[in-house]
This record gives sequence, structure tokens and C-alpha cells, in this order.
Amino acid sequence: MFLTLLIGAMTVGSLHALAPDHWVPFAAVARGRSWSAGRTARVTFLCGFGHVSVSALLGLVALFVGLEVMKSFGSSMGGVAGILLVGFGLAYGVWGLRRAAGQKMHGHHHHHYDHVHDPSRASVWGLFLLSCIDPCIAVVPILFAAAPLGAPSAVVVVVAYEAATLLTMVALVLLARAGATRLRWHFLEHYADGAAGALIAVLGGVLLFLGM
Repeated sequence: MFLTLLIGAMTVGSLHALAPDHWVPFAAVARGRSWSAGRTARVTFLCGFGHVSVSALLGLVALFVGLEVMKSFGSSMGGVAGILLVGFGLAYGVWGLRRAAGQKMHGHHHHHYDHVHDPSRASVWGLFLLSCIDPCIAVVPILFAAAPLGAPSAVVVVVAYEAATLLTMVALVLLARAGATRLRWHFLEHYADGAAGALIAVLGGVLLFLGM
């Protein structure tokens, strides 16, 4: 029973991390901000940790309020996450276009302009918020099934779920970043932030359309 739940938790964690909203925004921002692979991995891990931790906490809450209530809550949060993706993408894209216009106006080496308007920290916190507000409700029934085995076993199952999710997210983001970095289009060199914002906004719109 325990081994089955452990494998199931790892499988669910890996599969749900394949969803585009778990890796596309990170890869897009990493390409736009020219983040190193190390920084990209750290940001992805931080945001992924927030995502899986909120999911696990919701699982604990579900033990008290009931599974159906948490499923309903998860569905509503999914819609909110799509709206926030659109909002974040549009805001980031507009900033990117303004920055590109400013670089053309002031020159590519106008460091004061870049420093004052550098949104790296805001981008990280924005991604963190988006990750936390879009929990994976699939872990809830797994936690329900593991609860009768005792607290230690349930903790191991949840940790396995979180580890599988984080490893898959980081791997996908790094692969996508590596592929995007190879794109040397002149357009992307000047409008990478704007293109990244547009991609994130489109992703949010698709998720809203699909009801995810």
C-alpha cells in the first residue's frame, strides 16, 4: 500500500509538472532577462517549492473540511491563476516594450536606465505568487489515502510528490531555456522581454479558454 502510494505520488508530481504553466513562464522570463542556468534553476526551485507547499497545506486542510470542498476550491483557483498569468504577461510585456524603446532612445549602454527599471526582483516575486496561487489539487486524494498509514508515511509520500514536481519543473525549464537561448533573431535581442510577456499572456488566455 505504502509503496503504491509513493510511486503514485511521484507519478502525479511529474505528470502535473508537464503542464505548460509550470515551466513556460519561467523559461520565457529567463530568456527575456538573460538569466544564467543557475539563476533560472534557483528561481524555478523557489517558485516550485511555494507551489508544492501550498498544495500540501491544502491537502491537510482537506482532511478537516472534506475532499469535495477542496476540489471546488481548486477549480476556482485555477481560473484565478489564468487571469493572473494574463495580467503578469501583459504588465511584463509592456515594460519590455518600454525598455526596448528607451534603449533605442538613450542607447544600448545607458546603465542608469537599466538599473532604475530592472524588474528582475519583481519578476521573481510575480512568478512566485503565480505558482502559489495555482495549487495542485491532485495531491489531496493521495494525502487522504496516505493518512491512515500514519504521519511518518504520509510525510514521506508528500515529500516524494514535492521532489518529483520540483525536479520535473527545473528540468523542463532548463531545457526550454537552453532551446530559447539558441534563438539569435535580431527581434528577440531587442524585444525579448516583450515577447516573453506576450507568450505568458497567451498561455494564460489558453488556460482560461480551456477552463484549466
